[in-house]
Amino acid sequence: MAQQAKAGRRYLRAFVSGFFVAVPVTVTVLDRFAYVARVEGASMQPFLNPEGGSDCDVVLLNRWSVRNYEVQRGDIVSVMSPKNPQQKIIKRVIGLEGDFIRTLGYKNRYVRVPDGHFWLEGDHHGHSLDSNSFGPVSVGLLHGRASHIIWPPDRWQKIKPSLPPNRGPLDTEEEEG
Repeated sequence: MAQQAKAGRRYLRAFVSGFFVAVPVTVTVLDRFAYVARVEGASMQPFLNPEGGSDCDVVLLNRWSVRNYEVQRGDIVSVMSPKNPQQKIIKRVIGLEGDFIRTLGYKNRYVRVPDGHFWLEGDHHGHSLDSNSFGPVSVGLLHGRASHIIWPPDRWQKIKPSLPPNRGPLDTEEEEG
């Protein structure tokens, strides 16, 4: 009986010490490398949440890849909302600093994205609170880049940067046309 009590204490001690190692490691991984997030709402349809309703896509947000605030046009990113700092929003990068953007309902028809900012839009125009509502977004609000859709299982895929048709900086569209 005494041996069982000693073994039980040993297991408990091992569990507690493992717990105190695992929690800081997990917090560090989530803070520095990656975490998962549910994408709710219609703003990124049809690419994310194509079915709508209560079904939500879950994406892997890579924090490590944006540690130097480097993103490219077409990336889907998570940022702190400029309107509500308690909320994170997921949008597509349409323009980078220095780009000229033709807006969709912003107070100015054309905008030059200032240094240290980018232009973000949801894929479902008219159903998205994005740069067309609040203007260019500071790169300091960048939180992570969506790298994979991980739920539902039938939609699992790596997310590649892509711009919707007729969106992007004016210089790029003129060079291609």
